Amino acid sequence: MKLEGKIAVVTGASKGIGAGIAKALAAQGATVIVNYASSKADADVVVGHITEHGGSAFAVQADMSQATDVARLFETVRTKYGSLDILVNNAGVAVFQMIDDLTEEAFHKQFNLNVLGYLLAVREAVKLLGPTGSIINISSILSTDPYLASSVYSATKGAVDTLTFALARELGPRGIRVNSILPGHTNTPATDGNFAGAFGEKLIAGTPLGRFAEPEDIAPLAVFLASADSHWVTGESIRAAGGVRGVGY
Repeated sequence: MKLEGKIAVVTGASKGIGAGIAKALAAQGATVIVNYASSKADADVVVGHITEHGGSAFAVQADMSQATDVARLFETVRTKYGSLDILVNNAGVAVFQMIDDLTEEAFHKQFNLNVLGYLLAVREAVKLLGPTGSIINISSILSTDPYLASSVYSATKGAVDTLTFALARELGPRGIRVNSILPGHTNTPATDGNFAGAFGEKLIAGTPLGRFAEPEDIAPLAVFLASADSHWVTGESIRAAGGVRGVGY
């Protein structure tokens, strides 16, 4: 139980990679706050899975792109526990558009959640994190290897990798570590249908391990970064992509 007694917040944890990470942290002893924006039923399923397996978790609604919601989420943590050990910034959105179709609405929607949302969460979390705290930002291999029509989304993930290193330098003197995980092609509700047909076949062909990831493939890396096993790791952006280099097709 590497995370026995730890308190963790996982944003966007009602499904996909966030849900997988929440379950994995709880399985190692952490109490997990399962954040969701709108899918209460899905968040309750995650909480139910954790509690049924002997863990501790509860769900809190908050739109991570809204400062008031973010502050309320962490105030809930402060009131209930008084401190925090782990923050996993996972809540995000992707809108794929060619540049000719780019809209300001899509730009702001992605940057407000994928970048500003992470910073707002960190701003509140550092008020509660102690000198062994761990912040884990979920990025993407698209930060370095963008698809067609992913210019804005890829830019948000490039920003995540940069702010990860910048925050690691800023928060290191407080003993708080900051790292990012770059998942590759992963089966989640958000990607359902995106990997179908010939495109999906090309992605698999470009993946040395020969398949798409599942959230359970990404979660153990989050456990490592949250635990004392990674006590000397900070400012790193770690790929979890099955060996993909380049866009994989």
